[in-house]
Amino acid sequence: MPDSFFTTEDNEWFHPTSHSRGPWDANHCHAGPPTGMIARALEQALPKQRLTRLTVNLTRPVPYSGFRISTEVVRTGRIVSISNATLINLEGKICVSATALHMTPQPDTPLPTFEDDIIYKPDDAAVGKFPIEETLHSEDAFNGDGVTVKYPHGQTNSPGHTIAWMRTVPLLANERPSPFQRICPLADCGNAFGRNADPADINFMNPDLTLLLHRDPVGDWLGTEALGHWHPNGIGMADARLFDQHGSVGRALQTLLLRPS
Repeated sequence: MPDSFFTTEDNEWFHPTSHSRGPWDANHCHAGPPTGMIARALEQALPKQRLTRLTVNLTRPVPYSGFRISTEVVRTGRIVSISNATLINLEGKICVSATALHMTPQPDTPLPTFEDDIIYKPDDAAVGKFPIEETLHSEDAFNGDGVTVKYPHGQTNSPGHTIAWMRTVPLLANERPSPFQRICPLADCGNAFGRNADPADINFMNPDLTLLLHRDPVGDWLGTEALGHWHPNGIGMADARLFDQHGSVGRALQTLLLRPS
């Protein structure tokens, strides 16, 4: 099995490995790795500007059978540009639509800032289990060997406000992902790490993901501090502060559809 989320022969069609398979259906992907591939395509569309914010709408499950990604630059500006992307399955149907904001980095300038972060170090954390331990099928999946999770002292994979580190295989073999690409699989796990109950009781599907990075994360171990806001009307939100060992790098938000299992 390739030690990556995807393989490709032509850099147009991408084929998931078992590391990308989702936990609920063996024929569908976890949304995190495909989001990384969308980020990759959008960064290639505007290579001179920094991908800063990405929103994906998950209108159909991402198929395990493979997909391609189409991009469009909607607006090119000196400082700010906007792009769109679509992830398309083998039948030509759009499964994911995305919009992105790209910005031109400015020269470093001393600016007033306020950070109340608690700084965590992956070396001080212990390896633990992914928050969703079980799948609804018997195939290898995202929560297997392609993902390693660590928890700081006092943290576990139980429901509730959770702080954790995660390291993954690259998107493609022999290609190092950009910092934005690398954090996408973790960003889509906020609903799992910050869940208020286990999926055996409540299904917490996310039909979207918004990821904003104010700086590039450093290192292979990337962190999340995730919290779930669940409402009796069946609509919720997963809010995750994303960080590396130097402090916060951005935020990931997911809208949640909550239903009894």
